[in-house]
Amino acid sequence: MKPIRVEDLSITLGSTRILHDISFDVRAGECFGLVGESGSGKSTILRCMSLLMSAWQGRVMIGEDDLRGLPLARRCRTLQMVFQDPYGSLHPRQSVRTTLSEPLRIHGIVDRDDRMARTMTDVGLPLAFLDRFPHQLSGGQRQRVAIARALILEPEILLLDEPTSALDVSVQAEILNLLAELRERRGFTYIMVSHDLAVVDHMCDRFAVMQKGHLVEVLTRGALTGIPDEQPRHPYAKELIEASIAYDRAM
Repeated sequence: MKPIRVEDLSITLGSTRILHDISFDVRAGECFGLVGESGSGKSTILRCMSLLMSAWQGRVMIGEDDLRGLPLARRCRTLQMVFQDPYGSLHPRQSVRTTLSEPLRIHGIVDRDDRMARTMTDVGLPLAFLDRFPHQLSGGQRQRVAIARALILEPEILLLDEPTSALDVSVQAEILNLLAELRERRGFTYIMVSHDLAVVDHMCDRFAVMQKGHLVEVLTRGALTGIPDEQPRHPYAKELIEASIAYDRAM
């Protein structure tokens, strides 16, 4: 398990500044949430941390290592990402077997069959699914494959970009429980983007509230459960949490 420290993360696209000096830390083995309205910069933070976007300023530390200084192979085996839309993130012409074996081949890992079998078991899929293609799977099964792909190199950190928002409610619960079980069993550190504060309450130890590219406040789960000393101070964070609670009560 490794902690994460984000220091003054900023990015400008064209003439527009998307992120403004974002700083937070994530303890080893913690699930840390990023919440806020659409366009607030939550997913952009993950894309910067995964180096899918590279033109950012600031520093991301993984333990004692600067993320940018890590060799590519080591970075891939330290940090992986699970995307929001499993159908869009899986190659439609590649079987599950190909999807899982390709990273193993690239990294020169020889016990491919054993590792694929173990990973499929970890995400609750039968080994027969190795020869299926994405269109032959349900949405929940596709997301389990996407999680398996992230797990196959046995990383220490998973970046989760709204991993259940494209799924039915009943399937969402299955995937969240799977992620919680994997963290408990294998000691992952998670950073999870979500617009659903109920998901954050279920999964996260602490969370940061984002607004228009700014991190306005870091809170504990107690802010969602009514603990007096842990309530938000920033007006936007208060409004966001109150609106979520009111919506849940109305439902």
